[in-house]
Amino acid sequence: MNADYINPFIESAVSVFEMMLGCQVKRTGAKVCESFAPQFDITGIIGLSGRATGDVVISFERELALLATEALIGEKPTDLSADVIDTIGELTNMIAGNAKASMEELELKLALPTVIVGKNHTIRFPSKVRPIALAFESDMGYFNIEVGLMESACVEVG
Repeated sequence: MNADYINPFIESAVSVFEMMLGCQVKRTGAKVCESFAPQFDITGIIGLSGRATGDVVISFERELALLATEALIGEKPTDLSADVIDTIGELTNMIAGNAKASMEELELKLALPTVIVGKNHTIRFPSKVRPIALAFESDMGYFNIEVGLMESACVEVG
């Protein structure tokens, strides 16, 4: 994966957390992965297609998911309810959408987000994709973003 594709996701995460949640975010790590076993209990996934294809996977610590939901709807849920799932889907969509806007040359389109809830789930990227995992901490808790994009082999017809 082209490492230049990662910066828009970092900038987008910082921006979305500041604007939507009033929360400061700091990246605490980055590594290239073979596969991804999210360390947290709730994960948003969104597919990207265009001149590059792949996925963005954002895994949230439970407490962060609850606090983010409270920030958006005004009431803190006590469990991973439908409101929390919707919040995680929306945050995933906003982070991927803002990053997409910074990569116009790739002509990316977003799929609808999917949210997975539960411990010990694994996300598999296509075999040719080496995703980059980013660890973040925020005032509300911890989250990870994993981005796996592969440029498409495009042939110009003209």
